[in-house]
Amino acid sequence: MAIVNKAEQALGPVFAAFEEIALYNQDKVLKAFQAEKVGTHHFTTSTGYGYDDLGRDTLERVFARSFGAEAALVRQQIVSGTHAINLCLSGLLRPGDELIFATGLPYDTLRTVCGLEGNAPGNLREYGVTVKTIPLLADGKIDQDQLLSALSNRTRMVAFQRSCGYEAHRSFTIEQLAPVFTALRQLPTVPIIFVDNCYGEFVEKTEPLTVGADLIAGSLIKNPGGGWIPSGGYIAGKKELIHQVASRLYAPGLAGEVGPSLMNLRLFFQGFFDAPHRVYEMLMAAALFAQVFTEIGFTVAPIANEPRTDVIQRIDLLTSERLLTVCRSLQQNSPVDSYLTPEPAAMPGYQDRVIMAAGTFINGATSELSADAPFKPPYSLYFQGCLSYLHAKIGLMAILKQLKNEL
Repeated sequence: MAIVNKAEQALGPVFAAFEEIALYNQDKVLKAFQAEKVGTHHFTTSTGYGYDDLGRDTLERVFARSFGAEAALVRQQIVSGTHAINLCLSGLLRPGDELIFATGLPYDTLRTVCGLEGNAPGNLREYGVTVKTIPLLADGKIDQDQLLSALSNRTRMVAFQRSCGYEAHRSFTIEQLAPVFTALRQLPTVPIIFVDNCYGEFVEKTEPLTVGADLIAGSLIKNPGGGWIPSGGYIAGKKELIHQVASRLYAPGLAGEVGPSLMNLRLFFQGFFDAPHRVYEMLMAAALFAQVFTEIGFTVAPIANEPRTDVIQRIDLLTSERLLTVCRSLQQNSPVDSYLTPEPAAMPGYQDRVIMAAGTFINGATSELSADAPFKPPYSLYFQGCLSYLHAKIGLMAILKQLKNEL
């Protein structure tokens, strides 16, 4: 299709910049594998308690090296990014503590975790943790002055969400986060600086831990899984914090010493090694969607040539009919469940109905080409992931054909 070919030609310099970042990150991960002497003897399983799991422990050291962490917890028992983040919050916060979100309201499922919406059993407010959010400035940037003035002697943690979630503001680059971390580190009592790193891994050359964060967390069926890892989550950062979080995941006194690798670890090593390349193709796909949808008159964020810090591409479709058309077209051009028809529905942890197009090999994997949206105005659709740039290109051309009669 001519419009797609024209977009690819225009994106030549953008794709080249993505490749430079991917090459840097691929080399970084390769060196981590070599430094930890990864061998085929690590590609095993373990059972029962999971004591002395050499493959699991080596994998965690590879993650730690790659992200600039003292230690990492990379476990098959963690089922999602929300689960990983909840472990960090509930593992480190105690009754009477205060948690401040510096990047506005967190993602929908985390609002439930924190007790900001609904009253799900076990939320942070139920355990006596105070949760505050700092509204963003009018330009969508972090209000550093208000954040610093909101701190108190009860503030145990300041949390940052790198990706925009379903909000209209831009995601936060490492360059934007770094000076806020620096300001917090100059305080007499420094709170734990925590970053929800979902969708941001390997998008930039640097990660939050290298510019002052204490702890990051994410999902293995997003960027760092490379489309290979079938389930799991990771947490990386300071050693003492990782120990506390591991104690929450398992039990005090056991911490990270237990936790069997019931699935063969080869997929976990291979997925993480492939992640920088896979993220490179995800970014190419996101930029292509942005360029084409801009050409046909839609508002997108970020725009195609804008610096990126995550793999999410928002497109404002403006009508419910158009949103359904795009989601259904994407589903029809998926390798799995292509015969199904997406419908908006209630989802656990979400206040609004959500529609999802996800014909993925791994259930819910946003490392694969997928899209989702809250079913409400302005009917913004959020694209992410792909196992293959070529598949994303095929999906985009199919969507354009379906939209032809509506434009």
